[in-house]
Amino acid sequence: MSIIHVQDLTKIYRIVEKDPGIAGSFKALFRPRYKDILAVDRLHFSIEPGELVGYIGVNGAGKSTTIKMLTGILVPSGGTVRVLDRDPYQQRVANARDIGVVFGQRSQLWWDLPLIESLNFVARIYELPPAHYKRRLDEFAETLELKPLFGTPIRNLSLGQKMRAELAATLIHDPQIVYLDEPTIGLDLIVKERIREFIKEQNRQRNVTVILTTHDLGDIEEICRRVIIIDAGRVIYDGPLSLIKERFGKFREITLETVNPIGAFTVPPGAEIANQEAQRVTLRFDRTLTTASQVAASVMNQLEVADFSLAEPDLSSIVKQIYSGALHTESV
Repeated sequence: MSIIHVQDLTKIYRIVEKDPGIAGSFKALFRPRYKDILAVDRLHFSIEPGELVGYIGVNGAGKSTTIKMLTGILVPSGGTVRVLDRDPYQQRVANARDIGVVFGQRSQLWWDLPLIESLNFVARIYELPPAHYKRRLDEFAETLELKPLFGTPIRNLSLGQKMRAELAATLIHDPQIVYLDEPTIGLDLIVKERIREFIKEQNRQRNVTVILTTHDLGDIEEICRRVIIIDAGRVIYDGPLSLIKERFGKFREITLETVNPIGAFTVPPGAEIANQEAQRVTLRFDRTLTTASQVAASVMNQLEVADFSLAEPDLSSIVKQIYSGALHTESV
């Protein structure tokens, strides 16, 4: 049974249109004109327990609005949404007990309290048994390296330390579903990798369902096996990450470094020169027409190669293809 089911989910915001200037403000106050903004347009998808799902799209696509309806913060304008077989808005308290949410640009911790006091407060809110709380606290102290931070007020923590603390506060009550909205924004690579591994470990150990919205497509590639891509409030792709990379990531690049300066050489069929320097050349090739070994062998027969490397297509370039209309020319 699906842990999340969305059917024809729609959200319309009504805003007041205002003419410029003071006169426009008075007119809008006494005779307002309204405009409807369609933020989410008849979404349909289901998520099974334990899935790791990337929910991605450009700014304004409707990602955050969807998450707010799934968490019960917003009431839908139409359609239905069921989370753990509940209406998240009508049953907000029950829903909140079984979910966790991390907003990368907002904190659920208390700014002036030491970290340990914030976590104690979260434990009391969820009425956690002392033994359970201590066990989870010890686990997070080790895996997220939080113990040295327990006595530090939240306001004095670095961005990376705050995010590790947010994850602990989100998962301390063992939620079945975790929504992560930009969890690694602004973090350095080492902290990002630590957080990614922590999320995957929680999924492996506890079968936590994770819905991840982010502009850092490296997070999606490292964590998720399924992606849902939305545009203008509608789903334009829903399926395995591997399939979308296979279908739209057919171009690869091979970079070869030569012993001597590169002279004239014949580019193998199915390939083209992407970049060339004195002793370095990058060839871009279509893997449906040729292979990396064929391209490398062709160049090595003409040039003395000292080293070479192969680059797979990244998710960022693939998503750009999809938004530029690739889905209209290929059936996924």
